[in-house]
Amino acid sequence: MPKGPIRSPLIGCLPIVLLALSSVLLPAGAQAAPDGSAVASGAWGGEHIVLEVSERGAEAEFDCAHGQVTQPMMLDKHGDFDVAGTFTPEHGGPVRREENVTAAPARYSGHVDGHTMSLTVTLGQEKVGSFTLIRGALPNLTKCR
Repeated sequence: MPKGPIRSPLIGCLPIVLLALSSVLLPAGAQAAPDGSAVASGAWGGEHIVLEVSERGAEAEFDCAHGQVTQPMMLDKHGDFDVAGTFTPEHGGPVRREENVTAAPARYSGHVDGHTMSLTVTLGQEKVGSFTLIRGALPNLTKCR
């Protein structure tokens, strides 16, 4: 009869089982984003905005404006992003042929937590707006046209 403690073969698997369970049981928002990951592609909708994200950037549609990001929207290890883009105001009524609409440089910054994004759009020092978007949600836009 062997002397000493009896060891179960399952004890060696315990760290692997705990790691697997923690990845399943922790909510997606509680996990930090891998450094260098991108904002998930697809439509992100919210009040007064829809953001269509792709691996190359994003197209934004606001109530009375549109915008564009021409670089990937990369997340840091905390789930934050800050990218350059453009913002082009629109107005109600017809657009005249001689009317020259110029896109202004803008910053698109925010945070992604699971399927929720907080987004702030700024023109220089002026904040255009802060938005909460949900991945796959329909936007609530009221176009000024």
